[in-house]
Amino acid sequence: MSHRGWNYGLAFWIRNAGFPLLILAGFICQHAPHSQSQAGTALRTGLAANLMAQKGEADQEDHAIPGGLEGGVDWINTSGPIHLQDLRGKIVLLDFWTYCCINCHHVLPDLEYLEKKYPNELVVIGVHTAKFEAEKVTDNIRKKVAEYRIKHPIINDANQVLWNRFDVNSWPTIVVIDAAGEYVGAAPGEGNRALLDQVIEKKIAEAKKKGILNSEPLTFFPESEKPHQGPLLYPGKILADPANNRLFITDTGHNRIIATTLDGKHLLTIGNGGNGLKDGAFEAAQFNRPQGLCLLQGKLYVADVENHAIREIDLEAKQVRTVAGTGKQVFKRSGTSKAIETPLNSPWDVIPMGANTLAVAMAGNHQIWKLDLEQGTIGPWAGTGREDIQDGDKSEAAFAQPSGLATDGKTLFVADSEGSAVRAVGLDESSKVSTIAGTHDLPQGMSLFAFGDKDAAGHTARLQHCLGVAFADGKVYVADSYNNKVKEITLAADAKWGGFDPKKCEVVTYAGTKTAGQSDDPPLFDEPGGVSVAGDLLFVADTNNHAVRVIERGTRKVRTLPLSGVEAPRPVKSKPKFARAAVVKLAKAEVAPTQEFTLNVKIELPQGFEINADAPMPALLEAPEQPQALDALKISATGQEIHPPAAEFLVNVPLAAAPKPGDVLNLRFSVSSFECKKEGAGLCRPRNYVWEIPVHFVAGGAKGIELSTHDAVAPVASEAAQEPGVK
Repeated sequence: MSHRGWNYGLAFWIRNAGFPLLILAGFICQHAPHSQSQAGTALRTGLAANLMAQKGEADQEDHAIPGGLEGGVDWINTSGPIHLQDLRGKIVLLDFWTYCCINCHHVLPDLEYLEKKYPNELVVIGVHTAKFEAEKVTDNIRKKVAEYRIKHPIINDANQVLWNRFDVNSWPTIVVIDAAGEYVGAAPGEGNRALLDQVIEKKIAEAKKKGILNSEPLTFFPESEKPHQGPLLYPGKILADPANNRLFITDTGHNRIIATTLDGKHLLTIGNGGNGLKDGAFEAAQFNRPQGLCLLQGKLYVADVENHAIREIDLEAKQVRTVAGTGKQVFKRSGTSKAIETPLNSPWDVIPMGANTLAVAMAGNHQIWKLDLEQGTIGPWAGTGREDIQDGDKSEAAFAQPSGLATDGKTLFVADSEGSAVRAVGLDESSKVSTIAGTHDLPQGMSLFAFGDKDAAGHTARLQHCLGVAFADGKVYVADSYNNKVKEITLAADAKWGGFDPKKCEVVTYAGTKTAGQSDDPPLFDEPGGVSVAGDLLFVADTNNHAVRVIERGTRKVRTLPLSGVEAPRPVKSKPKFARAAVVKLAKAEVAPTQEFTLNVKIELPQGFEINADAPMPALLEAPEQPQALDALKISATGQEIHPPAAEFLVNVPLAAAPKPGDVLNLRFSVSSFECKKEGAGLCRPRNYVWEIPVHFVAGGAKGIELSTHDAVAPVASEAAQEPGVK
């Protein structure tokens, strides 16, 4: 976790009867870099009382938090701004995060769990308050929201308006607001699922008792659900194997690994694209946002980040197996244990450090770990686990979210992303940790905020959230991600430290400019995440461009690698559901006996609402008693979706054969409409409608059937009505 201020709270604040009541919740911020030493000595207090004082006695009944959610730069995953007053009756969680922060990533599964447990009572809103300059740009946030598959609305708090309004001091922090619009409390740090669950359950019960709970479903439109047709999706890392003319690409957004030739011809696809932790044959195996890769003794090893695991890929047998990790995330700082039984913490890269051993960049622990494949053991090798940039003995040094590894056989080079630095660690047991590019050894925690874009020597150079490194011919190549560049570090030969002097290592821009883009001439990148060398070629995983770029090391000319035979995974489409649907039962509809007729549908909207033109509009045409009567091929060709979304539309009903006069067909048509407030409001509500239509074919009958929601009967509350709808 990263911190903007110096208040590292270990508590959750509950307001009761207008007075702030402090309830200790244990060491819920135990993963913070400084919290172990401060252990609850600095607690934030008084926010609830301050909010009440700002409101004044005259308007306390309004329960309005001054300013609400106003002041953000932009909104993501929603069609417009959302106002707190529109969420009255809901429990609201505000997740203060920034997309570089590994601890913020760890909170996302907890939020997803809570959203699924309380689908109609809880609304989560992410408040993205940037640490790095690059993170203030809405388009950059939008790409990361899609990459991390975040479904709830996100507000870009680039100017720290909400951060200051809610008195937040660290990433991540969860703020809770109850159904009356009252501030409840704040939980900093990760690992608070159980605590938040208890508070949400309590606040729902209180709202029910008061009769103010709003269980009406709301829906939003995630960036991750927008179609992407390219062969790669947010590739994170890349590994060149020139001896065998192979290139391995972690197709991170597609949860798989792609192998091609060095000129881009498809060789293998490892993983079926599903999100999970599953060993076995290539076509059945599953990963969850894999990143770093390495080869050792003919086998490919993968840092499977979100599965908190290291996977081994047998390229000859075409089998995947887990060699370290249990699929669970645990913060462990010391001790060696059996690898397959040890929970890990966001391993981001792997590289050989011996005949049977791997170094693991354990980003979530801010350490380098050692995996002994022969002994089947794993444990910390360098770093205390405190998030910082501090040099010295391996047992005393500090890293800050290490995310990339490279080696020359004697030294391990580390892209230390949160510290915007490149570190060096000698592979012999007596060697120390040193910084060869970027800042180091500033007052505790300050190194995390010394970043920029400056070509210079050693400690005076500046990087911005570098994610990848590669070594070749006395040079270290760096994916300087947030600067949208590839940089080159020339190691200065010297006997002072490991054969070179860290202070004299020269850092220069190798390719790219600070401007994000996708161009070969001039060369532009968009947050590159990985680099790998093959002879005279430098391969780059250009993450946000969903591409692999190639740099000729002699001329520095850049080209985009054409991929041949690589296709995106085919999504598995499930039959849409229409939970809590309002039902319209027609008595009879007389239609001419032709092989195709139309449904003329009209959805009557409440005043001030409109159909969201950017949202999918799922539909389903069925003949439950006579499914063979419909032309299934023609129906499938339409995708069973209304496009473009509209309040009035036509649906063709194709029949397998022309009916005869007197025939009857019981038809069922269902549709989901996403109705949003006009004038830029981002609050939408899903509405599901079902028409049951007994169609009688008669000579002289109509060519179409008029359907309206005017006579729709509201759904009856039941367990069946509570199943999740289409989102």
